[in-house]
Amino acid sequence: MKNLLNSLTLTVLLLCACAAVLMAQPAQPQADAANNPAARRANEIIGLINSGNRAEAAKYVTENYGAEFAKMPMDAHLGFISRLHDTTRGVEFHSIQEAKPTEVTALLKNKLTGGWVALVVRVEPDAPNRITGLGLRRPKPPAGAKAAQKLTDEQMARELEAFVHKLADADVFSGAVLLAKDGKVIFKKAYGTANKDFNAPNRVDTKFNLGSMNKMFTSVAIAQLVERGKLSFDDPLSKFLPDFPDKESAEKIRIKHLLTHTAGLGSYFNKKFMESSRALYRTVDDMMKLAEGEKLQFEPGARWSYSNTGMLVLGKVIEKVTGQSYFDYVRENIYKPAGMTNTDCYELDRVTPNLAVGYEKEFTDGGVTFRNNIFQHVMRGGPAGGGYSTVEDLLKFDVALRSNKLVGAEYVKLLLSAKPELNSPDYGFGFSIDRERQIVGHSGGFPGISSNLDMFLGSGYTAIVMSNYGGGSVAVGDKMQELVLSGQETRAASR
Repeated sequence: MKNLLNSLTLTVLLLCACAAVLMAQPAQPQADAANNPAARRANEIIGLINSGNRAEAAKYVTENYGAEFAKMPMDAHLGFISRLHDTTRGVEFHSIQEAKPTEVTALLKNKLTGGWVALVVRVEPDAPNRITGLGLRRPKPPAGAKAAQKLTDEQMARELEAFVHKLADADVFSGAVLLAKDGKVIFKKAYGTANKDFNAPNRVDTKFNLGSMNKMFTSVAIAQLVERGKLSFDDPLSKFLPDFPDKESAEKIRIKHLLTHTAGLGSYFNKKFMESSRALYRTVDDMMKLAEGEKLQFEPGARWSYSNTGMLVLGKVIEKVTGQSYFDYVRENIYKPAGMTNTDCYELDRVTPNLAVGYEKEFTDGGVTFRNNIFQHVMRGGPAGGGYSTVEDLLKFDVALRSNKLVGAEYVKLLLSAKPELNSPDYGFGFSIDRERQIVGHSGGFPGISSNLDMFLGSGYTAIVMSNYGGGSVAVGDKMQELVLSGQETRAASR
């Protein structure tokens, strides 16, 4: 489950280039390209991906992209193609997964990992059928494809190690990986570099940025306060913040709406933030200044829309109810009882040992370079994201939560269950929910940040990956899902 902005978002236009290691669908002859202009264009894009030639790609974009689509910066168009080349080292056409008159999804084999990529290509209806959109979609398994091999925990660990090693050797992954069963570690290893300036290696106890994963901690804190009778999920926001974002809206918004991204609020990472010094935003009150003037995008509970402001507001509610700073409350009531000694919202202008620097690959005509994200993200994380943790600490959090150490079983169930009645079918209280596969957790993503926690409710497995490369956790997280779910199917079949 990637940033909530993850594999649940099936079509990602242009700028996402994560080659998911999933499976694909029925093979159709490549001759389809002769009968479908979108399929023909897909074959041309495949050629560009495989060549890695940016000059050829730039010429192709200029001559074959539709006018509106071509308005996007050339670097963005070339970045999409270059990133796919980098993360796959070339692709092989397998079949047309889906076809419409002006859109196809081509199923491709990732040469680096052996996994599948589903490339979406949209074209104009009339000749010469210029391209109007590109993206990736969740692949579907081909008819008759072999089921994933049924593995023991030891075999899973060996296959996972070989897979991640291959990605790390190709410099596609840098970070730490942990797979556990019932709290017991099956596999744990670090790869790549925490700081390229000093060639400092990543370790399993290296602290990586969490991105949006702090939302889990904020939501558990709210559940604790509900359990202690300090507030209710049905309380109106006006009880704590009577004028935010305005008096009328505060009376409509309920705590449960903020927890499920259904309050109608947006993101305080706005133009003001982008144009300000990051040093200005260290406290929840500082961050709340960025949200001043926000208006509801829709009536609370009417629909789902991911909201950083909503989680920030919950941090302020915690401060109002407890009389403590958000940071002190979470440190004392979540990190400490869970034994999370390497987790916090560290201030980045202070010395914090063993902290990974985030990096984003830049693809140029002269080759691949790296840019750090130091001047892009927050000076200090908060209720909506941006803190730091380790793979070991996230396992401790999972164990503490699922053993009812942080909140009672009733509240764990509330946190980890979807809320369709609030128009939140794939999100609970601060946790992403995959009901079909019984996976809950959260992801975090930003330039130079890519982390994910999956808790498998049906089997007791925990899969954690933290990367200091943008998008770096995706393929590894998908591989762990594949391994664990195959094992669950094996055990179910043997009962």
